[in-house]
Amino acid sequence: MAEISAQTVKQLRDLTGAGMMECKKALVEADGDFEEAQVILRKRGLATAAKKASRSAREGIIGLHVSPAADSAVLVEVNCETDFVAKTGDFQKFVEEVVQLIAEKQPATVDELRHLPSKLDPSLTVEGRLTQLIAKIGENMGIPRFIIYRAKGVLSAYVHPGARLVSAVDVVCARPETKARPEFAELLNDLAMQVAAASPQFLSRADVSVGALAKEKEIQRARALAEGKPEKIVDKVVEGRLGKFYSEVCLLDQPFIKDDSVSIAQLLANKSREFGDNLTLAAFLRYKVGETAAAEETAAE
Repeated sequence: MAEISAQTVKQLRDLTGAGMMECKKALVEADGDFEEAQVILRKRGLATAAKKASRSAREGIIGLHVSPAADSAVLVEVNCETDFVAKTGDFQKFVEEVVQLIAEKQPATVDELRHLPSKLDPSLTVEGRLTQLIAKIGENMGIPRFIIYRAKGVLSAYVHPGARLVSAVDVVCARPETKARPEFAELLNDLAMQVAAASPQFLSRADVSVGALAKEKEIQRARALAEGKPEKIVDKVVEGRLGKFYSEVCLLDQPFIKDDSVSIAQLLANKSREFGDNLTLAAFLRYKVGETAAAEETAAE
C-alpha cells in the first residue's frame, strides 16, 4: 500500500473541497493515485448530490452581467436551500463563473449551459462543478433559468441588496448625446428601480395576454353583479375598472414610484421634451429568486 502523506491529503482537499478524512479514504482506496482519488471523490459527490436533489432549493441569488457598451445583459438564477449558503464566497464565486460563461459562450438552453466546460476547471462541466459544490457545502442547488438579452437601446440594471432581485430596462433614444447626460443615466436607474419595486407583468396594454385580460374582466364582472349593478351597464363598469388593472400590471401605466402624480409613460414624455429627444422604453427584465420554484409548485397542485 502506498504511503499517504498529510501534504497529499491537503492538496486533494484544496482541489476538491472535500473533508480531510474523505480525501484520505479516497487516496487509500486509490492506492495513492491522485487522479483516481479525484474520480472517487467525484463519484461520491454525485451520490451525495443525488440524495439532496429532492430537497427544495428556493433561496439563492441572481447573477448579472451587463456588457461594457450596455447593449446586452445576462441574468441567471442559481438556487440553494438557505440564505446562509447564498451569502458564502464559494456559492457567489460559482454564480459569477456561470454568468460570465453564459455571456461568453451564449448557450441556448439551461441543458446546454450545464454541459459547457467550467471556467474554473475545464476538466469539469458546469454540471460537474455544481455537483462538486453540492458535495462540499451539503445543500441542494440548481440553475433553473437564465436570459440573454440584446438591447435595442441602452441597458441599465438595478440589483437589490442581497442580489435576490435584479431588474433591467432597455431605453431607446434618438440622439447620441443624450446617452452622455447624467440625467439620462438617472432616468434609467429610476426605471430599473421602478421595475424592481412595482413588479409589472407587461410593458404596455398591447402586451397584456388574452388570458390575463379575460380573467380580469371575469373578476370585475362578477364583482359588479355582486354589487347590484344592472346587467345592461355591467360591461361599461368592467371597462371603466380596467384602468386600475392596467396601472398595476403594465409598466407604462404604473404611477412613478418617485412621483405618483405621473405615469411612467408621462415621465418618458416629460423627459423627451426636457432632453429634446424621443425616448421609448423597449423592454424590461425582472428576475426574483424563487419565482421558478413557486411556479412549478403551483403547476403541480
